[in-house]
Amino acid sequence: MTATEPVIRPAAPADLDAVAEIFTHYVRHTVITFEEIPPPAAAWHQRLDDLAAQELPFLVAESSGEVVGYAYAAPWRPKPAYRHTAENSIYLAPGRTGRGLGGTLLQALLTACTRTHLRQMIALIADTGTDASVALHRSLGFTDVGRLAAVGYKHGRWIDTVLMQRPLNSHTDQ
Repeated sequence: MTATEPVIRPAAPADLDAVAEIFTHYVRHTVITFEEIPPPAAAWHQRLDDLAAQELPFLVAESSGEVVGYAYAAPWRPKPAYRHTAENSIYLAPGRTGRGLGGTLLQALLTACTRTHLRQMIALIADTGTDASVALHRSLGFTDVGRLAAVGYKHGRWIDTVLMQRPLNSHTDQ
């Protein structure tokens, strides 16, 4: 493996400043997240702790010692009956898109999720006018299950979301 090939590994507290910086870019400059105020690094530390307590994966992609992307699985909804369903989040550092890193990171997340109690993965994707994220998810087995029209308003425009779903495990453990 060369120094430029990404290493996908579990996130560690030392990674979270970089994670916060990546996400801040998307909050401030895009509509792909409906967040309007970037969460501070402390919020990322809490998220890492919360996901670890629920045995849900939080991964980073590292290249040449730099965190260049991250992905995690979070509970889909708080009600107990949804405990076997998670929503994925995946973000790449600006300038790192379009090179296959997103697919590598998402595949690693899906693989990690198959070793958990999860049965279903949901992707809720802001329709930004490009199909890159939808195409990425389709390439990894997600199917379209719905569209929510004009549910977000950010940067002076209404945004639809595309809802996608992928099975993870066939077990029925509770």
